[in-house]
Amino acid sequence: MSIYDTIIIGGGPAGLSAGLYAARAGLRSLLLEKSFLGGQAITADRIENYPGFPEPISGLKIIQNMEEQARKYNLAIVVREVKSLEAEEGKFRIYLEGGLEGKLEPELENKLENGPENGGLLLSRTVIVATGASPIRLNVPGEVEFTGRGVSYCATCDGPLFRDREVVVVGGGNSAVEEALFLAKFARKVTIVHRRSALRADKILQDRAFQNPKIHFLWNSVVQEIKGDSQVRAVSLQDLTSRSLTTQPTDGLFIYVGSKPNTAWLPPAVKLDDKGFIITDERLSSSLAGLFAAGDCRQKPLRQIITAASDGALAGMMAYHYLQEKT
Repeated sequence: MSIYDTIIIGGGPAGLSAGLYAARAGLRSLLLEKSFLGGQAITADRIENYPGFPEPISGLKIIQNMEEQARKYNLAIVVREVKSLEAEEGKFRIYLEGGLEGKLEPELENKLENGPENGGLLLSRTVIVATGASPIRLNVPGEVEFTGRGVSYCATCDGPLFRDREVVVVGGGNSAVEEALFLAKFARKVTIVHRRSALRADKILQDRAFQNPKIHFLWNSVVQEIKGDSQVRAVSLQDLTSRSLTTQPTDGLFIYVGSKPNTAWLPPAVKLDDKGFIITDERLSSSLAGLFAAGDCRQKPLRQIITAASDGALAGMMAYHYLQEKT
Protein backbone atom coordinates (compact mmCIF):
# COMPACT_ATOMS: atom_id res chain seq x y z
CA MET A 1 0.00 0.00 0.00
CA SER A 2 1.35 3.43 -0.95
CA ILE A 3 2.21 5.94 1.77
CA TYR A 4 1.88 9.71 1.90
CA ASP A 5 4.56 12.02 3.22
CA THR A 6 1.96 14.00 5.11
CA ILE A 7 -1.79 13.92 5.57
CA ILE A 8 -3.50 17.09 6.76
CA ILE A 9 -6.74 16.56 8.66
CA GLY A 10 -8.97 19.61 8.43
CA GLY A 11 -9.65 22.05 5.61
CA GLY A 12 -9.81 25.44 7.31
CA PRO A 13 -7.18 28.17 6.92
CA ALA A 14 -4.66 26.15 8.98
CA GLY A 15 -5.13 22.99 6.93
CA LEU A 16 -5.07 24.74 3.57
CA SER A 17 -1.97 26.71 4.53
CA ALA A 18 -0.25 23.53 5.74
CA GLY A 19 -1.18 21.79 2.50
CA LEU A 20 0.16 24.65 0.40
CA TYR A 21 3.53 24.68 2.16
CA ALA A 22 3.86 20.90 2.27
CA ALA A 23 3.01 20.53 -1.41
CA ARG A 24 5.37 23.34 -2.43
CA ALA A 25 8.12 21.61 -0.46
CA GLY A 26 7.65 18.54 -2.63
CA LEU A 27 5.90 16.33 -0.09
CA ARG A 28 3.30 13.87 -1.33
CA SER A 29 0.41 15.51 0.51
CA LEU A 30 -3.27 14.85 1.03
CA LEU A 31 -5.83 17.05 2.80
CA LEU A 32 -8.89 15.40 4.33
CA GLU A 33 -11.96 17.49 5.18
CA LYS A 34 -15.10 15.89 6.56
CA SER A 35 -17.62 18.40 5.19
CA PHE A 36 -16.67 21.66 3.47
CA LEU A 37 -13.50 23.70 3.24
CA GLY A 38 -13.14 26.75 5.44
CA GLY A 39 -14.45 25.74 8.84
CA GLN A 40 -15.60 28.65 10.99
CA ALA A 41 -13.66 31.09 8.79
CA ILE A 42 -16.32 31.03 6.08
CA THR A 43 -18.92 32.36 8.54
CA ALA A 44 -17.08 35.70 8.81
CA ASP A 45 -18.78 38.26 6.58
CA ARG A 46 -16.32 41.10 7.06
CA ILE A 47 -12.63 40.66 7.92
CA GLU A 48 -10.64 43.86 8.38
CA ASN A 49 -7.43 42.65 10.03
CA TYR A 50 -6.04 40.13 7.55
CA PRO A 51 -2.69 41.52 6.35
CA GLY A 52 -2.53 42.46 2.70
CA PHE A 53 -6.21 43.33 2.39
CA PRO A 54 -6.69 47.01 3.27
CA GLU A 55 -10.37 46.75 2.32
CA PRO A 56 -12.69 44.31 4.14
CA ILE A 57 -12.84 40.80 2.72
CA SER A 58 -15.12 37.90 3.58
CA GLY A 59 -13.86 34.70 5.15
CA LEU A 60 -15.36 32.76 2.24
CA LYS A 61 -13.27 34.71 -0.28
CA ILE A 62 -10.07 34.14 1.71
CA ILE A 63 -10.77 30.40 1.80
CA GLN A 64 -11.55 30.31 -1.93
CA ASN A 65 -8.23 32.03 -2.64
CA MET A 66 -6.38 29.61 -0.34
CA GLU A 67 -7.95 26.58 -2.01
CA GLU A 68 -7.13 27.83 -5.51
CA GLN A 69 -3.53 28.51 -4.53
CA ALA A 70 -3.07 25.13 -2.83
CA ARG A 71 -4.51 23.25 -5.79
CA LYS A 72 -2.03 25.01 -8.10
CA TYR A 73 0.69 23.08 -6.29
CA ASN A 74 -1.22 19.80 -6.74
CA LEU A 75 -2.44 19.41 -3.18
CA ALA A 76 -4.92 16.52 -3.19
CA ILE A 77 -8.13 17.45 -1.35
CA VAL A 78 -10.68 14.79 -0.45
CA VAL A 79 -13.99 15.09 1.41
CA ARG A 80 -13.83 12.25 3.89
CA GLU A 81 -14.11 12.06 7.68
CA VAL A 82 -11.36 10.60 9.83
CA LYS A 83 -12.59 8.08 12.36
CA SER A 84 -9.36 7.27 14.16
CA LEU A 85 -5.60 7.33 13.96
CA GLU A 86 -2.92 4.86 15.05
CA ALA A 87 0.81 5.42 15.27
CA GLU A 88 3.26 2.70 14.24
CA GLU A 89 7.01 2.75 13.89
CA GLY A 90 7.73 5.37 11.24
CA LYS A 91 4.15 5.82 10.00
CA PHE A 92 0.53 6.55 10.85
CA ARG A 93 -2.56 4.52 10.00
CA ILE A 94 -5.58 6.75 9.36
CA TYR A 95 -9.00 5.12 9.27
CA LEU A 96 -11.82 6.84 7.40
CA GLU A 97 -15.59 6.71 7.52
CA GLY A 98 -18.55 8.36 5.85
CA GLY A 99 -19.51 8.91 2.24
CA LEU A 100 -17.19 9.97 -0.52
CA GLU A 101 -17.66 13.23 -2.41
CA GLY A 102 -15.58 14.24 -5.39
CA LYS A 103 -13.09 12.17 -7.33
CA LEU A 104 -10.03 10.57 -5.78
CA GLU A 105 -6.90 9.76 -7.67
CA PRO A 106 -7.53 6.22 -9.05
CA GLU A 107 -4.96 4.37 -6.94
CA LEU A 108 -6.26 6.03 -3.75
CA GLU A 109 -9.87 5.30 -4.67
CA ASN A 110 -9.08 1.60 -5.14
CA LYS A 111 -7.33 1.40 -1.78
CA LEU A 112 -10.31 2.92 0.02
CA GLU A 113 -12.86 0.71 -1.74
CA ASN A 114 -10.93 -2.36 -0.66
CA GLY A 115 -10.25 -1.08 2.84
CA PRO A 116 -11.67 -2.22 6.19
CA GLU A 117 -15.33 -1.98 7.15
CA ASN A 118 -15.00 1.53 8.56
CA GLY A 119 -14.54 2.91 5.04
CA GLY A 120 -10.85 2.97 4.22
CA LEU A 121 -7.27 3.10 5.39
CA LEU A 122 -4.51 5.55 4.53
CA LEU A 123 -0.85 5.50 5.52
CA SER A 124 1.31 8.55 6.09
CA ARG A 125 4.76 9.32 7.48
CA THR A 126 3.51 12.47 9.21
CA VAL A 127 0.15 13.96 10.17
CA ILE A 128 -0.91 17.58 10.60
CA VAL A 129 -4.05 17.95 12.71
CA ALA A 130 -5.95 21.11 11.77
CA THR A 131 -9.46 20.14 12.83
CA GLY A 132 -10.30 23.49 14.39
CA ALA A 133 -12.97 24.02 17.03
CA SER A 134 -16.76 23.97 17.23
CA PRO A 135 -19.12 26.45 18.91
CA ILE A 136 -19.91 25.81 22.56
CA ARG A 137 -23.59 25.31 23.32
CA LEU A 138 -25.42 26.98 26.19
CA ASN A 139 -26.92 23.62 27.23
CA VAL A 140 -30.23 25.17 28.23
CA PRO A 141 -33.74 23.80 27.65
CA GLY A 142 -34.92 24.40 24.10
CA GLU A 143 -31.47 24.82 22.53
CA VAL A 144 -31.34 21.46 20.78
CA GLU A 145 -35.03 21.46 19.88
CA PHE A 146 -34.89 24.89 18.23
CA THR A 147 -31.53 24.58 16.48
CA GLY A 148 -32.32 25.38 12.85
CA ARG A 149 -35.69 26.81 13.92
CA GLY A 150 -34.43 30.10 15.30
CA VAL A 151 -31.33 29.01 17.21
CA SER A 152 -28.16 29.55 15.17
CA TYR A 153 -24.39 29.70 15.59
CA CYS A 154 -23.76 31.47 12.27
CA ALA A 155 -25.17 34.92 11.52
CA THR A 156 -23.56 34.96 8.08
CA CYS A 157 -25.43 31.76 7.23
CA ASP A 158 -28.82 32.62 8.70
CA GLY A 159 -28.90 36.40 9.16
CA PRO A 160 -30.82 37.17 5.93
CA LEU A 161 -33.67 34.96 7.19
CA PHE A 162 -34.36 37.49 9.96
CA ARG A 163 -34.98 40.59 7.87
CA ASP A 164 -37.13 43.13 9.75
CA ARG A 165 -37.35 40.83 12.78
CA GLU A 166 -35.95 40.92 16.32
CA VAL A 167 -33.02 38.72 17.34
CA VAL A 168 -30.87 38.10 20.41
CA VAL A 169 -27.09 37.55 20.36
CA VAL A 170 -25.47 35.83 23.35
CA GLY A 171 -21.85 36.71 24.13
CA GLY A 172 -19.53 39.65 24.55
CA GLY A 173 -16.38 38.84 22.58
CA ASN A 174 -15.30 39.72 19.06
CA SER A 175 -17.42 37.04 17.40
CA ALA A 176 -20.60 38.06 19.20
CA VAL A 177 -20.21 41.75 18.42
CA GLU A 178 -19.12 41.16 14.82
CA GLU A 179 -22.15 38.98 14.22
CA ALA A 180 -24.46 41.46 15.94
CA LEU A 181 -23.22 44.16 13.59
CA PHE A 182 -23.86 41.86 10.64
CA LEU A 183 -27.34 40.98 11.87
CA ALA A 184 -28.14 44.68 12.23
CA LYS A 185 -28.05 44.90 8.43
CA PHE A 186 -31.19 42.75 8.31
CA ALA A 187 -32.94 42.68 11.67
CA ARG A 188 -35.18 45.41 13.05
CA LYS A 189 -33.61 45.05 16.49
CA VAL A 190 -30.57 43.18 17.83
CA THR A 191 -30.15 42.64 21.57
CA ILE A 192 -26.76 41.53 22.90
CA VAL A 193 -27.08 39.53 26.12
CA HIS A 194 -23.82 39.36 28.07
CA ARG A 195 -23.10 37.79 31.45
CA ARG A 196 -20.76 40.65 32.41
CA SER A 197 -21.16 44.42 32.70
CA ALA A 198 -18.77 45.21 29.84
CA LEU A 199 -17.94 43.72 26.47
CA ARG A 200 -14.68 41.85 25.85
CA ALA A 201 -14.58 42.67 22.13
CA ASP A 202 -11.94 44.95 20.57
CA LYS A 203 -12.65 48.63 21.16
CA ILE A 204 -13.26 49.39 17.48
CA LEU A 205 -16.03 46.77 17.43
CA GLN A 206 -17.50 48.01 20.69
CA ASP A 207 -17.64 51.56 19.37
CA ARG A 208 -19.49 50.44 16.24
CA ALA A 209 -21.97 48.44 18.27
CA PHE A 210 -22.66 51.25 20.74
CA GLN A 211 -23.17 53.68 17.86
CA ASN A 212 -25.58 51.41 15.97
CA PRO A 213 -29.17 52.43 16.81
CA LYS A 214 -30.45 48.91 16.12
CA ILE A 215 -28.22 47.27 18.74
CA HIS A 216 -29.27 47.14 22.38
CA PHE A 217 -27.66 45.54 25.43
CA LEU A 218 -28.72 43.47 28.43
CA TRP A 219 -25.86 43.27 30.93
CA ASN A 220 -25.18 40.75 33.70
CA SER A 221 -27.70 38.36 32.19
CA VAL A 222 -27.75 34.73 31.06
CA VAL A 223 -30.18 32.62 29.04
CA GLN A 224 -32.11 30.13 31.16
CA GLU A 225 -34.48 28.70 28.56
CA ILE A 226 -35.44 29.04 24.90
CA LYS A 227 -39.19 29.05 24.24
CA GLY A 228 -41.37 28.74 21.19
CA ASP A 229 -43.71 26.60 19.14
CA SER A 230 -42.59 25.67 15.65
CA GLN A 231 -40.03 28.51 15.90
CA VAL A 232 -38.23 30.44 18.63
CA ARG A 233 -40.53 33.03 20.17
CA ALA A 234 -38.75 34.13 23.35
CA VAL A 235 -35.87 33.51 25.74
CA SER A 236 -36.01 33.39 29.51
CA LEU A 237 -33.21 35.49 31.03
CA GLN A 238 -31.84 35.68 34.54
CA ASP A 239 -30.29 38.84 35.91
CA LEU A 240 -27.13 37.70 37.73
CA THR A 241 -27.29 40.65 40.12
CA SER A 242 -30.92 40.52 41.25
CA ARG A 243 -31.47 36.83 40.32
CA SER A 244 -34.80 37.89 38.79
CA LEU A 245 -36.21 36.20 35.68
CA THR A 246 -37.59 38.02 32.65
CA THR A 247 -38.86 36.95 29.25
CA GLN A 248 -37.37 38.56 26.15
CA PRO A 249 -39.45 38.14 22.98
CA THR A 250 -37.30 37.24 19.98
CA ASP A 251 -37.50 35.60 16.58
CA GLY A 252 -33.99 34.21 16.70
CA LEU A 253 -31.11 33.43 19.05
CA PHE A 254 -27.47 33.56 17.90
CA ILE A 255 -24.97 32.00 20.31
CA TYR A 256 -21.28 33.01 20.57
CA VAL A 257 -19.91 31.92 23.94
CA GLY A 258 -16.66 30.28 22.87
CA SER A 259 -15.55 27.11 21.15
CA LYS A 260 -14.22 23.65 21.95
CA PRO A 261 -11.49 21.84 19.98
CA ASN A 262 -12.35 18.95 17.68
CA THR A 263 -9.81 16.58 19.19
CA ALA A 264 -11.83 13.84 20.92
CA TRP A 265 -10.93 11.31 18.21
CA LEU A 266 -7.17 11.52 18.83
CA PRO A 267 -5.31 8.65 20.55
CA PRO A 268 -4.27 9.01 24.23
CA ALA A 269 -0.63 9.42 23.22
CA VAL A 270 -1.46 12.97 22.03
CA LYS A 271 -1.36 15.19 25.11
CA LEU A 272 -4.20 17.68 25.51
CA ASP A 273 -4.75 20.48 28.01
CA ASP A 274 -7.69 20.49 30.42
CA LYS A 275 -9.94 21.98 27.72
CA GLY A 276 -8.97 19.45 25.05
CA PHE A 277 -6.58 21.61 23.02
CA ILE A 278 -3.46 19.90 21.66
CA ILE A 279 -0.26 20.82 23.48
CA THR A 280 2.58 21.60 21.07
CA ASP A 281 6.14 22.89 21.20
CA GLU A 282 7.52 25.83 19.20
CA ARG A 283 7.80 23.58 16.13
CA LEU A 284 4.09 22.72 16.47
CA SER A 285 5.03 19.14 17.26
CA SER A 286 2.71 17.25 19.58
CA SER A 287 3.71 14.67 22.19
CA LEU A 288 3.42 12.03 19.47
CA ALA A 289 6.46 12.13 17.17
CA GLY A 290 5.52 12.98 13.60
CA LEU A 291 2.15 14.45 14.50
CA PHE A 292 1.84 18.23 14.29
CA ALA A 293 -1.06 20.52 15.18
CA ALA A 294 -2.11 23.82 13.62
CA GLY A 295 -4.90 26.32 14.09
CA ASP A 296 -7.72 26.51 16.60
CA CYS A 297 -7.37 22.90 17.78
CA ARG A 298 -4.04 23.59 19.50
CA GLN A 299 -3.29 25.37 22.77
CA LYS A 300 -2.44 29.03 22.05
CA PRO A 301 -3.41 32.55 23.16
CA LEU A 302 -4.97 33.91 19.96
CA ARG A 303 -7.33 32.22 17.48
CA GLN A 304 -7.75 34.18 14.26
CA ILE A 305 -7.61 33.32 10.56
CA ILE A 306 -4.15 34.87 10.30
CA THR A 307 -2.78 32.84 13.23
CA ALA A 308 -4.33 29.66 11.82
CA ALA A 309 -2.68 30.30 8.45
CA SER A 310 0.64 31.01 10.18
CA ASP A 311 0.35 27.77 12.14
CA GLY A 312 -0.35 25.87 8.95
CA ALA A 313 2.69 27.26 7.17
CA LEU A 314 4.94 26.36 10.09
CA ALA A 315 3.43 22.89 10.51
CA GLY A 316 3.85 22.15 6.81
CA MET A 317 7.51 23.09 6.89
CA MET A 318 8.15 21.30 10.19
CA ALA A 319 6.70 18.11 8.69
CA TYR A 320 9.12 18.56 5.78
CA HIS A 321 12.13 19.05 8.10
CA TYR A 322 11.04 16.13 10.27
CA LEU A 323 11.11 13.84 7.24
CA GLN A 324 14.44 15.27 6.09
CA GLU A 325 15.96 14.48 9.48
CA LYS A 326 14.67 10.90 9.24
CA THR A 327 16.40 10.20 5.94
